[in-house]
Amino acid sequence: MTKDTLLHKAYLVSRKSISRVVAKIVPPHEIEDIVQETYVRICKIENSDNINSPKSFIYKTARNLALDYQKQANIRLVDGIDNMEALEQLLCEQYKDEMYESTLTDNEFSNYCEAVRLLPIQCRKVFVLKKVYGYSQREIAAQLELSESTVEKHIATGMKRCTLFMRQSNKSTYNEPAPSANLSAGGKYE
Repeated sequence: MTKDTLLHKAYLVSRKSISRVVAKIVPPHEIEDIVQETYVRICKIENSDNINSPKSFIYKTARNLALDYQKQANIRLVDGIDNMEALEQLLCEQYKDEMYESTLTDNEFSNYCEAVRLLPIQCRKVFVLKKVYGYSQREIAAQLELSESTVEKHIATGMKRCTLFMRQSNKSTYNEPAPSANLSAGGKYE
């Protein structure tokens, strides 16, 4: 069986799950377009011999296309709005999530994003793939070429550091100094 045939079969078998992955990134009316574009990209591949894992390649292609779409949509949104107040109002209306509104304040979410940003690069990659994109430890290990135990340690480290950062941030909100952006190797703030 040729690599081309493997790619096409992997695409056909994974079509629904590709749609689910893409649905986490783009609006519902764009999902099918991204899935179709993924297929077009697969058909355009001239030398598929270098692709070791067709399924991973397809998912990565779909995810990248969805992220590209999202970037372009954000640029169009910002370019089309002259008034920043109107932009803020539009974003608040467009992205309301009752779960988040009931559990997180804007400040807490910003602090959480900052905590994730401060993680070491490899730890951050693993943590985001797990917590944002919902990849399994096995999928992360395969994609980043790490052992599953290393992936598990990165996730635990990410959780610990983010929790510590959030605790420090919450304390600073209530009359204590702001947390430092520097984490020591032991996960404590300097």
